[in-house]
Amino acid sequence: MSNFGFGGSDEDPDKKKDQGGDGSGGTPGGFGFGGEGFDPAALGQMLTQFGQMLSGMGAPGAGGASAGPVNYDLAKQLARQQIGNISPVGAGKADAVAEAAHLAELWLDGSTTLPAGASKTAAWNPGDWLDNTIDTWKRLCDPVAEQISGMWTAGLPPEAQQMAGPMMGMLTQMGGMAFGSQLGQALGQLSKEVLTSTDIGIPLGPSGVSALLPEAIAAFTEGLEQPEREVLVFLAAREAAHQRLYSHVPWLRQRVLATVEEYARGIRMDFSAIEEAASGLDPASLTDPSKIEEILQQGAFEPQTTPEQKQALERLETLLALVEGWVETVVADALGDRLPGAVALGETIRRRRASGGPAEQTFATLVGLELRPRKVREAGALWRLLTTAAGIDGRDGVWAHPDLLPVSSDLDEPAGFIDGVVGGGSSNFDDPIAQLEATEAQERSAREQSNKEGDGKTEGTES
Repeated sequence: MSNFGFGGSDEDPDKKKDQGGDGSGGTPGGFGFGGEGFDPAALGQMLTQFGQMLSGMGAPGAGGASAGPVNYDLAKQLARQQIGNISPVGAGKADAVAEAAHLAELWLDGSTTLPAGASKTAAWNPGDWLDNTIDTWKRLCDPVAEQISGMWTAGLPPEAQQMAGPMMGMLTQMGGMAFGSQLGQALGQLSKEVLTSTDIGIPLGPSGVSALLPEAIAAFTEGLEQPEREVLVFLAAREAAHQRLYSHVPWLRQRVLATVEEYARGIRMDFSAIEEAASGLDPASLTDPSKIEEILQQGAFEPQTTPEQKQALERLETLLALVEGWVETVVADALGDRLPGAVALGETIRRRRASGGPAEQTFATLVGLELRPRKVREAGALWRLLTTAAGIDGRDGVWAHPDLLPVSSDLDEPAGFIDGVVGGGSSNFDDPIAQLEATEAQERSAREQSNKEGDGKTEGTES
């Protein structure tokens, strides 16, 4: 079973190979226990937790973090095991981070109308990153996990529910442990490789905190023909730009999370497969670890991709691409004449993403999304053209309301969008009729695209 719980991206495998991946989905291991790189210790940890769960079933007050759709206690334990022993960030490295952040903020002031968004700069080690981002991971993971967890039971026919009886509670908690196991392994790896708190394009850390990870940045710098101090300033500028955007565009963070929830609502399950799996459950067999593994690997609980999900993922992908493209544009303007290696470093970051780095792989595992490099490049090109045509004020003013932002089709053909902004087209937001017509046109286009995809699948089946 490749992705227990969270749907994997159904991108064209050939495209993944072109981006440096192996075409297998970009998410090592996946949920369950059959994936490449599985750690036997993780299975032992899970079985220990499962034994504790069985002994505590029905006990008053039982639950806590392990009772929800994702067992976050298990996730944090596995992540810390993978992180291993870590040392606090030294005073010298912390000072270097603070100086780089201060310089980056000064340079950014001239390239955007958005003021500084961070009130604090921090130097984190992997353990700090885990502690400070786990709450945001919960918000990202819970909507999808809750939807799937509820479907396991609510979607069963009445006969199957009566047959399963108390086993349904066990099944739900087993799912939470499977989610927690995969999340813990992914976060353990990610904590040692991310460079900043916004490395996947969204603010994972506390509001107003700009954070860099010096140890990971030092490893990233190895092999680059750039001084470590310049790399540090470049990454500090990217972090500061993200913080400015998320701090001064108040609707942005919530819009990202709401789109993840919309994706979760579109999940559908193959209930016939679930019923078949439930019919073969033998309570006595659950004491056998190999039987538990077999149940989790059957694939009955994998979500099915739906048109609603595809639409939600396209909106989320477009929004994150706009964020990343804006950050690239602002940082390039701020550092281009001041940091000799800024252009090369920007290209290195783009290649890192195109090759399916840990951030993209983890995000794809959790919500089924891969932030495609093509979309980021196109978003960056749109923001640069808009800066030239409308100036910094006109470009940053587009973030005033979500209805003013470009849509996916604008990334493919930006000329019309730019003409609208320069010619006052953004004032359509104040015209209810124009706004309604634009919304209807977008929805009609999405339906037509969905119908085309459905017809293509039908023809493929008939052939």
